[in-house]
Amino acid sequence: MIPITVVEFGAEEERLVLEVLRSGRVAQGPLVAEFEKRFAELTGVRHAIAVNNGTTSLIASLQCLDLQPGDEVITSPFTFAATLNAILEAGATARFADISEDDFNVTAASIRDRLSERTKVLMPVHIFGQIAEMDEISSIADEHGLRILEDSAQAHGSKLGDRAAGSFDIGSFSFYATKNLTTGEGGMITTNDDELADRLRILRNQGMRARYDYAMLGQNYRLTDLQAALVLPQLDRYDGIVETRSENAAYLSRGLEGTTGVITPVELPGRRHVWHQYTIRITEDSQVSRDEFVQRMNDAGIGAGVYYPRLVFDYDAYRGRDDVIIEPTPVAELIASQVVSLPVHNHLTTEQLDTIISTVRTIVEGQR
Repeated sequence: MIPITVVEFGAEEERLVLEVLRSGRVAQGPLVAEFEKRFAELTGVRHAIAVNNGTTSLIASLQCLDLQPGDEVITSPFTFAATLNAILEAGATARFADISEDDFNVTAASIRDRLSERTKVLMPVHIFGQIAEMDEISSIADEHGLRILEDSAQAHGSKLGDRAAGSFDIGSFSFYATKNLTTGEGGMITTNDDELADRLRILRNQGMRARYDYAMLGQNYRLTDLQAALVLPQLDRYDGIVETRSENAAYLSRGLEGTTGVITPVELPGRRHVWHQYTIRITEDSQVSRDEFVQRMNDAGIGAGVYYPRLVFDYDAYRGRDDVIIEPTPVAELIASQVVSLPVHNHLTTEQLDTIISTVRTIVEGQR
């Protein structure tokens, strides 16, 4: 089996975890502080605040913006449910802009079409590891006095020019088990806003500025040193991880070039794609449907998955709600019906990449 993702830790992770266990300090401690420092450096911001998961990083960020009922957050409909759940948990209203066929990210033009007097936050989602068109989105935010919360769960180190995802106002990251960088479960909020960073640190610690000094209503959103111990060694080799994933993506695209019924993903000019997923599109020219393609890939021993098969609001849990505004997003609807992600992780061999390429070609071009 060629898995779609591999979670693998080495001797250095084991050493650091054992060090934490032997120290007796397993809750938030010096390794979390070191993780925050190094992730701030990776993102190019003054502050990085670690929390217990990526969804929390979205919720906490929105909570600290003091959104009121009816305040709108514009985001992408082509995303994981955590994006929408966080908006609703924070008491805001979700509104959806359409995405681009080129990078699957929400477009500035569609965001502008969805603006209203209730708009307070723009929440682009840097899907699959490629940053959105943040220059244009930032211009809209500046023009209308809006905050930006980048859902960068899949985009650690992704860049537009020399600016990293998570550096345009507030960034939210996930370190779930399958992410490019992982703590098993974990999240991070990045910002240059000193006041916001201070509020976030208090919020995550039961509202305490110091022990029993309650400055605000808070939560237990803390990360542990055990989790930080897993990710620190990964940061040491992260450039190499991304380079290998990029090389694998390029190899797949070369091998699949010209395949009838397949559109391969692209890294847009001026951007650094970190290839959390390598996501192709199975079009109407394919000899098989998208679902049959996935089934036959899995039957052949190749992990292929659909992220995401439906738009995020297209579930009974979100229908009929006043705080979920559903408007036409035809590009997102098309993309959701076509996408399939293939293995691109840094543990793949050339032989495995060749097997993926030949199997895709065989299936979509109608050979049996």
